[in-house]
Amino acid sequence: MQSSKTRKFLIATHGTLATGLKSSLNLIVGAVDNLFLIEAYVDENKALEDEINEVLNQVGDQDELLIFSDILGGSVTNQLLQFALRPNVYIVSGFNLPLVIELVLGDTDTPLDELIEESIANAKQQMVFVNKLVTAANNEEHHD
Repeated sequence: MQSSKTRKFLIATHGTLATGLKSSLNLIVGAVDNLFLIEAYVDENKALEDEINEVLNQVGDQDELLIFSDILGGSVTNQLLQFALRPNVYIVSGFNLPLVIELVLGDTDTPLDELIEESIANAKQQMVFVNKLVTAANNEEHHD
């Protein structure tokens, strides 16, 4: 029997990083369904807590919500922490684009906590000091 849960995503950042990430996602994977953005402190008339509640009101009890926040220990993540123990809410802080792509495209039949762990491990491999990599490859070429 097919479950009626929907996987939803929230990108919550200081400033307009969330919009930039969404722009990159749209270019690379196409439009992502059920994607919410919070850009904290861009509009001084919007309280962060109100923005979070607006998103959570659109997430049903059976839905999963995967939240990407920019900085562990930052004010955005700290505001989100109160929801970390809610069923079906998952928070990943310190994301990069490969991580978000992998999770957005992830198999919805795989438990989300397993998918997150695997995706974080893969995303860490994407952070590389390219100069060192190129230098090492160049040195190998000259020693052959």
